[in-house]
Amino acid sequence: MAATTPATTVELEPRAEAGAHVFTSELSRWRLVTLSTLMLFVELALIRWTAANNVHLANITNFVLLASFLGIGVGFLLAGWRQSLFPAAPVSLALLVAFALVFPVKLVALHGPHEFQGIRGHGPLSPWICLPVIFVLAVLVMAGIAQATARTFAHFEPLDAYRLDIIGSVAGIALFSGLSFVGLPPIAWGALVAVAFMVLFGFRLRWWQWGAVAAVVAMLLLESLSSVDTWSPYYKITAIQPAGSRGVLTVSANNIPHQTLYPIPTLHRIESFYFFLYRHVTPAALSNVLVIGAGTGNDVGVALAEGARHVDAVEIDPVLVRLGKEHNPEHAYQSPRVTIHIDDGRAFLQNADQRYSLILYALPDSLTALSGQSAPVGLENFLLTTQGIQVARDHLAPGGTFVMYNYYQPFLIDRYATALDQVFGSRPCVELGNTLAGRQQAVLTVASSGTTPRCSTFWNGHQVAPVSDDRPFPYLPTPSIPNLYLEVMGLILRGPSWPCVSPEGR
Repeated sequence: MAATTPATTVELEPRAEAGAHVFTSELSRWRLVTLSTLMLFVELALIRWTAANNVHLANITNFVLLASFLGIGVGFLLAGWRQSLFPAAPVSLALLVAFALVFPVKLVALHGPHEFQGIRGHGPLSPWICLPVIFVLAVLVMAGIAQATARTFAHFEPLDAYRLDIIGSVAGIALFSGLSFVGLPPIAWGALVAVAFMVLFGFRLRWWQWGAVAAVVAMLLLESLSSVDTWSPYYKITAIQPAGSRGVLTVSANNIPHQTLYPIPTLHRIESFYFFLYRHVTPAALSNVLVIGAGTGNDVGVALAEGARHVDAVEIDPVLVRLGKEHNPEHAYQSPRVTIHIDDGRAFLQNADQRYSLILYALPDSLTALSGQSAPVGLENFLLTTQGIQVARDHLAPGGTFVMYNYYQPFLIDRYATALDQVFGSRPCVELGNTLAGRQQAVLTVASSGTTPRCSTFWNGHQVAPVSDDRPFPYLPTPSIPNLYLEVMGLILRGPSWPCVSPEGR
């Protein structure tokens, strides 16, 4: 008499006899590893790719991650359901890719009635429409793959299944990380997913499945052939030279305005705050300069023009550096006085031995145009903690100067000024520039050996608690959860209740 299985177990392979080990084949092992690889690869690809096409996802950075978790959970819960979800996974993926490409959301202005834009300059869909659609489609994609994974679990004893699942999961993470690191565009991700689907279906796809797989590859190919987009390890970088503007390059990252590359005379005229800090240092004191957040090279070019004898330019994104090499009108990155480092700013500081006469945090932000609403952990957050500023202070030469500038919300000026006051033991010099969409150009300068020279506007604002490595959220005014997060979580929790079914489908 055959052994019975628990209600949550699906019997997909015959047992030799009661109590015997589940029969496994090499093919089943490879199937489970491949499914687990596909599941983690698709999850990471969706998280990164959707955020690159819809800026609303910059406000809720874990939105697609939550959808993936829900989809995986649903897939495992429905492992015993008689209806297989896996055949529909390519179709759900094709619908998700099509929806995100047909209804993208770009940030085109920081203020005014038309901040966001859709395809070909049209108005975008409301976030209350596009985000639920993306969420549901992501859930369906992940649920299909997860259900197939859960059913394959039944081929194995539990520990063997989990071991193979972990191997595949690590492989999926490593594979996607490797493709991102070398800067391959989405067509590479989509092609691998398409091949995985074909292998898992044994190349016996129905016509509508073939159509869905082909559609995913075709749509991602068209996107990847864009002449203005480049996929860095972190962002989709869009670089455009406006018609009739010599020496100007506008750079967006994930559809958010990020940087504009100008010749120095133009910077003097429209972005003069780049030069404020040099009122407090002399060319003779600029023996060794460190620029963190060097980007396309504006700040490096200004430092060279002001007399810096050597500049270490640190930038985490290699595509921005490449654009600087190709388009910077001052040819800053070609100068023999400049050494380029592709690295995280905090990591570079912690591993560096040399000391600097000037350390400059040059607009080191990961798209803070929206971070005031979302408060994500960005690439720059650990630079801006008290501990991060202390590391920078420890790398200043005697008499050196620390400077940071950006477009800040008012409370951020007080927060960073408070941090500098606490770390250096003296009030920083705060000089303000233009105001843009509620954000103020501000340059905060502090000397390591006492009062900043030639300053007429020392900080005298309110104390605002700095952030630390334990809570690196500088864009949250107080320790809290943003209302948008709470609203989205409420919508998810109020969503449809998924049925709990037995293997018989009841």
